[in-house]
Formats: sequence, structure tokens, C-alpha cells
Amino acid sequence: MDTFKKLKQFYWPYKRFFFLSLFFLLFVTAITVVYPIIIQLTIDEVVLRDRYPLIPYIALVFLVLMIIKGIATYFHQYLGDLFGIKSVYTLRESLYEKLQILSFKYYDNAKTGDLMSRLTADVDGFRFFLSLGFAELIRVTTLILFSLGVMFYYSVPLAIVTMAAMPFLAVVVYKFDQRVHPAFKSIRKSFGELNTRVQENISGINTVKSLSREGFEIDRFSGRNDTYRQNYLTTANIWAKYFPLMEFIGNVSAVSLLAFGGYLVMNGSLELGELVAFFSLVWYILGPLMNLGFIVNMFSQSKASGERLLEILEAKEDIIQKTDAVKDPIKGHVTFKDVTLTYTVEDDSALKQISFDAPPGKTIGLIGSTGSGKTSITQLITRFYEPEKGDILIDGRPVEHYELKTLRRQIGFVLQEPFLFSTTIRENIAYGNPDLSNEQIIDAAKRAQAHDFIMEMPKGYDTLLGERGMGLSGGQKQRIAIARAICIDPSILILDDATSAVDMETEFKIQQALKEVMKDRTTFIIAHRISSLKHADEIIVLEDGMIVERGTHAELIKHEGPYKRIYDIQYQDRDAIMQTVN
Repeated sequence: MDTFKKLKQFYWPYKRFFFLSLFFLLFVTAITVVYPIIIQLTIDEVVLRDRYPLIPYIALVFLVLMIIKGIATYFHQYLGDLFGIKSVYTLRESLYEKLQILSFKYYDNAKTGDLMSRLTADVDGFRFFLSLGFAELIRVTTLILFSLGVMFYYSVPLAIVTMAAMPFLAVVVYKFDQRVHPAFKSIRKSFGELNTRVQENISGINTVKSLSREGFEIDRFSGRNDTYRQNYLTTANIWAKYFPLMEFIGNVSAVSLLAFGGYLVMNGSLELGELVAFFSLVWYILGPLMNLGFIVNMFSQSKASGERLLEILEAKEDIIQKTDAVKDPIKGHVTFKDVTLTYTVEDDSALKQISFDAPPGKTIGLIGSTGSGKTSITQLITRFYEPEKGDILIDGRPVEHYELKTLRRQIGFVLQEPFLFSTTIRENIAYGNPDLSNEQIIDAAKRAQAHDFIMEMPKGYDTLLGERGMGLSGGQKQRIAIARAICIDPSILILDDATSAVDMETEFKIQQALKEVMKDRTTFIIAHRISSLKHADEIIVLEDGMIVERGTHAELIKHEGPYKRIYDIQYQDRDAIMQTVN
């Protein structure tokens, strides 16, 4: 029960619905046990004694009891569902909030499809047990206790003989639980993997089709689907083995009851009506006991789901905000002092003893080969990751001293692969600052050279975008992302290869527009094109996580170093053309 204890905070606040549901359940169970007693009285006191005029009254009592039972059943089921629904609503909210808090390090290894299955299928699996499983367990327990009480009242010897097989049934149910729980955990895991396969395929359908890999993807899906099928077949095999055994033990008890009970009736030790009532009552015990397999099945599914949910809820939060974090506005003075960053223990350090100073309003260019550490520097500024060693200061204060929201709201971050939401262009641009006026949104779009193509869209700024900005080119997405960064009026602007998907002419126009935006803002430009950062106040050249060169464009061109080598590669064709023209 450790899993349920850890998740208690989500369902215990709604315990009143659960206990009210149990209150009505007691009515349902008590009336259920009364039925055999009425049958016994009908046979022994009415039929065998020729008191037939009492039958209409007995029928009326039956009718009243059925009405009461129907009303009680309604409230029991409704309140039970209310208990489960309210509980998982809170649970799902907490899971989603936790996913917002978790750092990039968590998402580096997480799979989208698996997370989706946890927030949907696993949450519903847990709800099903809360709504039905707990109550069903109590119903089974109370029904067995009530029935045993009546049975021992009628005949102690017959009750003992009937119950002789119960310990064997309990052992079978226990063995069933031991085998079925790992099986259901495997089902949940394989379902998450299946979801991940579908999600990745749909997200990358352009790549799949462009490379004619549909057959390969079908085979990969079939593999995951077959694993899911095999896990379900394994579980079905466990059910097929144990449920007939449970039924057999129940039937042995029923046969023992009829044999010994018939003998007692013939000896006059037991009334015929009592034997009939006994037969009904024993199935009120055997049925629920065999139904324990169903309850154990629900419990195992719910436990497996709960364990997967706890993996999210208990995931380590790498980025911790101090209780006394400051909310002061920042000017944008960024300083790195001997900063080292390692993403995982197995990997080499992404950054090694990085030191530089970026005064307010200055533009810093970062260039280097893929994996050299350019993006890592900017992700440390925003505290997406924590450094292994060294200090990162903003306005002379360690970055961890700032409140996370305050820090990130003052940093405009345009990613290399911008993400756009499936909503209007207007809402995408104003995402970081929803209170902006229409004029401010249009102004930001104009600065990012996005206004013209937006106005050519069917509904202009009110045009709905497809998933991930489907319908826009890469360059259009990047310009909308730049406009979105402009809208938050940041003190620090980070352009992570933000013009990589636009042509040279558009890049020039964006750079001209960004010059005004970059005034009085500390700007970091990550680029592979020298043309994107040649105007920077300082250019930092990175290789293998280390700074190998730094200076202005003019200074670095004079050195025969890595920057000059990159420059020669990018400009040799242009120089050759110029020589031909001359």
C-alpha cells in the first residue's frame, strides 16, 4: 500500500464523498443479505405451513426493499465516481505542474509519448480503482461478514464445513496477485513505448515520407505493438489459469454445502428454507471471494499506474529557487567565472572553465562547430541547467539568487528551432506578454520582418496555425519567434541561430531591424554564419567546450586562427567570384 500512501494527499481531501458512498453501500449490502432471509421465512413460515395470504405482504416488502436498494445504489455509485474524479483532477493538475517545474535535464531523457500515456491512461487507471476498487473491496468484506453471521446463526456445523475451502481460495488469490502485478506493470510500460512510437512518427512524418521510410516505420510500430500484445496475452494467460481454479474451489464448497446440508435436513437438524437461504448466502461469500481476483486485478493495474505517476511526482527538481530569491529588474550585465558544465556523468564536459564579461548593452557573438558549447552558455544564463563548477553573475549577483520567473521574463530567448502553438499568429507573438495591445504586436512583427507575410495570410494576425506552426516555412517561424522575444522587452536577448532558416536578404533586413531592438540590451548571438555576428562587440570562438579565441571581427580576421579558418570557408566562393569579375 506504499504507493497509495504516497498518493494520499490527492484523494484524502475528498474522503467525505468516499465515506458517504460507503454509508449507502452498507444499505445495499444489508438489503442483499436480507433477501435469503425473506426466502427462508417464505418457505418455512408460509409455504410449508400453508399461510399463503401472507405472500402479497412479503412481495410488498420485497418491492420496498428493491426501491430502497436502487436509491442507495445510485448514491453509492455517484458519490464513489465523484470521489475518484475529484481526486484524479487534483492529481493530474499536480502532475502537469510538476512537468512545468522539472528542468531540461529531466526532458533530455524523457519520451513525450510515455509522458502522455502517464497523464492519460495511468491517471485513469488509478481513478478506476479509487472510484470502484476501494468500495468493491469493502463491499466484498461486509457482504462476507454479514453472510457469515447469518450462516452461523442458522447452523454452526454447516457454516464450518462450507468455509473449509476458503483458506485454499485465499492462497490462490494471493498467488494470483503476485503474478498479475508485474504483468500489468509491463503492459503499462509497453503502452507508453507504443505511444512514444506513434507520437514521434506523426511529429516526423515529413522526414519519414521524404526518405520513403514508411515501411521501416510500420515495422517499428509493429514491433512495439507486438510487445504490447504479448504482454496482454501473458496477463490473459495468468487470468485463464487462476480464475477456473478459484471457481473450482467455490464449487467444491457449494457441493459440500448441498451434501452436508441435505443430510441435516433429512435428520431434522435444519429447515428446508434455511438450506435454501444457506445456498444463496454461500454464493454471497464465494462470489465475492472469487471476485477478489477482479479486485486484485484492479488493484494491480492501479498500483502499476500509481508507481509510474510517482516517478514523475518524485522526480528530482534540479533547479531549486531560493526562498529569499530577489525580484529586482536586471540591467543585463552577464559574467562567467571559470564555469564548467557536465550534462551526465558519462559524458565529457560541455563547457570547461568558461570566463567572459558581457557589460549591459553589449553584443556577444558565439561561434564554433556543432557541440562546441554555444547553446550551453545561454542555457546557463536562463538557469535551464546548473553549472558543475564556477559562478554565473547577472549585475554582479549570482544567477541562482534571482526568482526564476523574474529572471526568465527579462531574457528574450529565440531558439534555433522555434516552437509555435496551434493557435493564432497574434497569440503566438504575444505569448510571453498577453496584455500587449494590437499596435504593439504589429510593431514587434514589423521589427522582425514578419508583418508583410502575416498580412498575406488568409486572416492576417488571426490566422490559426497548425501543430508546431504547420503551414509556415522555417524562416517565417523564426521571424514570429523573434517578434515574440521582442514583445517581452527583455534586458538580455539571446538569438540561438535565430536567422538560420532565412535567406541572406531577409537575414540582412532582420539584422537591420534588430539593431534598434538590441540597443541598451545585452545580446548573445549564436550563429554559424559570420555575417550574423560580425557586428558584435566581442566574438567568442568555442571548440570542445573551451574558448579558443575572442575579439572583434576585425581583430580575429587578422589572426590565423579558427575564426579566420571559418571565414575563409564561408567567403572563399565570394572572393573567387569577385576575382573572376575583375
